[in-house]
Amino acid sequence: MAKKEKKAPEKPSTAWQGTYGDMITLMLCFFVMLYDPSEVDTAALAQIQDSLQITTESIEAPVTSGGQSLNAGKLADLGNSVSSLPSAEKGKSLSVAKKKAVSLFAPEVKSAKITISSDERGLVISLASDVFFEQGSALLNIDETRDILLKLSKFFQDSNLKNRRFRIEGHTDSTPVTATPESTEYYPSNWELSAARAANVLHYLSDFGVDEQAFSIAGYADTRPMFSNETKEGQAYNRRVDIIILDDGHF
Repeated sequence: MAKKEKKAPEKPSTAWQGTYGDMITLMLCFFVMLYDPSEVDTAALAQIQDSLQITTESIEAPVTSGGQSLNAGKLADLGNSVSSLPSAEKGKSLSVAKKKAVSLFAPEVKSAKITISSDERGLVISLASDVFFEQGSALLNIDETRDILLKLSKFFQDSNLKNRRFRIEGHTDSTPVTATPESTEYYPSNWELSAARAANVLHYLSDFGVDEQAFSIAGYADTRPMFSNETKEGQAYNRRVDIIILDDGHF
C-alpha cells in the first residue's frame, strides 16, 4: 500500500506585520508630538557628539586622543576626559541659564521685546531696538524698559553665571545716520551709533547692580544683519542689541 505524501507545512501568515508597522508609526508620531526642542540639554548633546567623533587616523593608528567617556580607557582617553570636566561643567551651567532665561523672560519673548537663542558665541539675548531706542538714537527708552533691564541685571547676577564673561553687541540697519553735528545726538556713522547703544545698555545694567568688569561691548553697525535690509520688517529685526553669555572659546 503506497504511503501518503506528507504535505509541506504552510508558510506562516505575515498579515500581522502591517498592523505592527502601523502601531510603531503611531507611537513614533506620538513621541514626536511630545518632543520639546526648548528642553534639549545643549551641553549634554555636545558632549555626546564629541564622544562619538571618530576620525580615520584614530582607526588606522594607535589612539592618542579620546572623547568624553564614563568608562576607564587608555591613558590618553582618561586624561582627555578629566581635562574636559571644567568645560563640561560650564557648558552645563550655560544650558541651565538658557532654560531659566526662557522661563524668566517668557512675557517679553511673547511680546517680541526679547528673543533668546544660542549659537557658537554662547547664549544670546537680543533686545528689540524699536522697544529700547528710537530710530537713529542711542538713548534708552527707560520709562518703558526699566523693568526689563532690572530683570536682566538680576539674571546676570545669578550664581549659575558666576565667573562667566558677557559681551553687549550693538547693531543697526543699513539706513545712514542723518543727524548733524548741531543735533542733541550726533553719530558720524552707524558704527558710533551701534557702539553707543551697547555702552548705554551696559551703563544701566551696571547701575542696577551687575559687575561691569565682567562685560565688554562692541558695535557692528549694519555688518551683521539677521534679515535682509530690503524690507521694513527686516530692518526692524536688524536694529537690535545682543547681550551674549560667552562660551569659553569666545572670551
